[in-house]
Amino acid sequence: MGGSDARALSRSLLDICRMRKLTIATAESCTGGLVAGALTEIPGSSDVIDRGFVTYSNNAKRAMLGVKASTLDSFGAVSKETATAMAIGALERADTDLAVSITGIAGPGGATPGKPVGLVHFAAAARDGRLIHRECRFGAIGRSSVRQRSVVEALRMLMELARGPKPPAKVRRESISRLRPRAARTPTRRASERRRTTAPVKPSPKKP
Repeated sequence: MGGSDARALSRSLLDICRMRKLTIATAESCTGGLVAGALTEIPGSSDVIDRGFVTYSNNAKRAMLGVKASTLDSFGAVSKETATAMAIGALERADTDLAVSITGIAGPGGATPGKPVGLVHFAAAARDGRLIHRECRFGAIGRSSVRQRSVVEALRMLMELARGPKPPAKVRRESISRLRPRAARTPTRRASERRRTTAPVKPSPKKP
């Protein structure tokens, strides 16, 4: 996965957003603005892309995106909780329809126990309340490769939200009728059914 993947995804994403009149904001840490760069490299992207936040430090995450200090202290900058707070913060501050966030360890340094090089957390949020999170462990594949693959993953998540929620599956009428429990036919019920379906017998007239 490289630049060609990011360009193709960027074009498709912009086309869908343009068609559905959606706007996008990005919030990036380890990618340093590469997602916003991939999107704005496409001519005409200004009708979709609103802004990009590059929040490399914890202070920037707090000041620009409203990530709580308690979240950073409890879970760390590279975590589901921080990525989610970054995406929501970008969505609220930019007032866009969609937002994506990335926070991770591109390497070669920065690893901590339980958080190796190549660990990246993503979150994407939509104005209608949808929120998705992904954790990718790319491994020690090199700083540049981690960042490039992160860009592609973020674009895919935006594409998922831009396409909209999946419509509920239609249930066929016959399927519904099969699910309804059928009442058991007891002897009493069978007798009452026979009485309803059998015509009454008229008594024969008496002879004088």
